[in-house]
Amino acid sequence: MKGRVHSIDTFSTLDGPGIRTVIFMQGCALHCKYCHNPDTWDCESKIAREYTVNEIMQLLQRSQPYFIGSGGGVTFSGGEPLLQAEFIREVFTFCREEKINTAIDSSLYISSEKLRLVLPYTDLVLADIKHMENTLSRFITGAGNSANLRNLELINREGIPVWIRYVIVPGITDQPEHLQAMATLAGSLSSVNRIDLLPYHALGAHKWELLGLDYELADIDPPSPEQMKSLRQLVAAASHKPVY
Repeated sequence: MKGRVHSIDTFSTLDGPGIRTVIFMQGCALHCKYCHNPDTWDCESKIAREYTVNEIMQLLQRSQPYFIGSGGGVTFSGGEPLLQAEFIREVFTFCREEKINTAIDSSLYISSEKLRLVLPYTDLVLADIKHMENTLSRFITGAGNSANLRNLELINREGIPVWIRYVIVPGITDQPEHLQAMATLAGSLSSVNRIDLLPYHALGAHKWELLGLDYELADIDPPSPEQMKSLRQLVAAASHKPVY
């Protein structure tokens, strides 16, 4: 079995606990307006490379000393990694044998059947919540949020630890009432261990230009440190979860 991979980062500290190898899979059904990897959208893009399960495992085994020393492991990201759930399940099956920690970074905009394929072999889900309001989720991503939230509930029922990730885009995702709703949901889910509020940035805008795409958020400035601190306090108070 082969998977289509956009790129691989062999030394990340931003995508789960410890030092991690992050495998960015090719293909995504969402077109988020602030996406910094729009070159991952096209499933058939020629920039992708095909890897066998054995090739991925050889790569991970070389990083085992870093994983063991830091409590790290492998994170599949994208794009939307769960579009290739069958491939990831095969990799994760071998990771269990090698005692390599496994994580999925996903919007959860995917069928529940795909999600169920990988959950038994997954140690952590990084759930990218785009917006709590369905219309604004559609504005940001091109799709509503019902499937995403339904899958978040499924993960909770299965008892898989979750870190929620939410990007703060001034004027679009920073409304207190919507953050309150996200925090209330997170607080009701026992599997949610933490919430990461991520400040919007435009570092991927040049990729949009190279692809001939219109970057609609070019005039939006990143949130200030003061705003991020205030919003983290709001979410922590409403969710009773650690917020970063």
